[in-house]
Amino acid sequence: MAGSEGVVDKEIRSTVSSCEAYFDKVQSRKNLPKSLQETLNSAFAGIPVSSFPQVPGGKVIEIPAETPVSEAVKILSDSKILSAPVINTDHETSLDWRDRYLGIIDYSSIILWVLESAELAAITLSATSATAAGIGAGAVGALGAAALGVTGPVAAAGLAAAAVGAAVAGGYAADRGIGKDAPTAADNLGKDFYQVILQEEPFKSTTVRTMLKSFRFAPFLPVSTESSMLSVLLLLSKYRLRNVPVIKSGEPDIKNYITQSAVVHGLEGCKGRDWFDHISSLPISDLGLPFMSPNEVVSIESEELILEAFKRMRDNNIGGLPVIEGPNKKIVGNISMRDIRYLLLQPEIFSNFRQLTVKTFATKIATAGEEYGLAIPAISCRPDSTLGSVINSLASRSVHRVYVAAGDENELYGVITLRDVISCFVSEPPNYFENCLGFSVKEMLNR
Repeated sequence: MAGSEGVVDKEIRSTVSSCEAYFDKVQSRKNLPKSLQETLNSAFAGIPVSSFPQVPGGKVIEIPAETPVSEAVKILSDSKILSAPVINTDHETSLDWRDRYLGIIDYSSIILWVLESAELAAITLSATSATAAGIGAGAVGALGAAALGVTGPVAAAGLAAAAVGAAVAGGYAADRGIGKDAPTAADNLGKDFYQVILQEEPFKSTTVRTMLKSFRFAPFLPVSTESSMLSVLLLLSKYRLRNVPVIKSGEPDIKNYITQSAVVHGLEGCKGRDWFDHISSLPISDLGLPFMSPNEVVSIESEELILEAFKRMRDNNIGGLPVIEGPNKKIVGNISMRDIRYLLLQPEIFSNFRQLTVKTFATKIATAGEEYGLAIPAISCRPDSTLGSVINSLASRSVHRVYVAAGDENELYGVITLRDVISCFVSEPPNYFENCLGFSVKEMLNR
């Protein structure tokens, strides 16, 4: 027990240290007068969270833990949202948020689960003649798990073996031989592969709860309606949360769901106020933006595989990448986690995901039907742009990042995210973490 607590404490220190390093860098570079920053902090501390505008429709979309993953994808897509809180159906009536909510599910978690399951199914489908060699279905499942190095609920439940059964029963794997390797099998499965993953058992009935046990998902860290907006802004900036649920003590339902994007939209609405007009009129360079050098920006070449782009976003815990070409890193496009819905909802795209390049994928989604939404191109600014123009681009185009382009060739110079913009308006008062956020963040990491 003591050992596990030590691991958690080490993780907490590492996470907090990373947040501290980012925020210290921001504060040292944004160069705002101390008196102005203190005035802003005081103002935000005096604004209750309950005064923040409600989500569209006035009701937060929640997903029960027993919802099939395929249905969760549809809910997110139909609601035009990227994430949603997950209700623990075993404690659905509990008034304690620790029992009632398991976490937050988003597209990035789903795509990782689907792709891992796809690899597992491909391995087992490549061995469908195993029974002729005297290998039982259970062994085939174990073979798939061992070959991929997968552990946990997906492998333990024998999903791979069941996928083989579903595929063979449907006639999908009639010509798959045991000698074929997994990548070859995956490349040749076509639309039937998509059907196995999201439309056939056992994947069709795999629940959000099961998936959450396999992946590190976004934490559920709420604030109360009596909390201040200063706490929310710090969680969304320094502590890197993308969304903060709002709850009211003694009541089970989430009252609001404040995202980074919603906060930046709120800042855009502050035009005409002296403090906002002063800060927003400054060139981004005066505020130290962009906070990352060109070499620190994670990007993807247009001819690289789209699968690599999504893996790169996962590994770096980021929501999007600039698509670049040439030695000067010319910005030619943008790939974000929200684009995953095209991969999941269009079988003809999903069926070839292992061979699909970023450029081909971008072309396909640019011509997709309106029911899948519109692809968002790379939105950029110049090194001498004002912060106000960047905020306007983020808010009016509903994007999560603006790329900074330099020179005549639109060379990648940096990136400005929603987190960066919020950080320009807030700083952390002394001992604020320990007094107001320390327990919550520690509990978040301990779950």
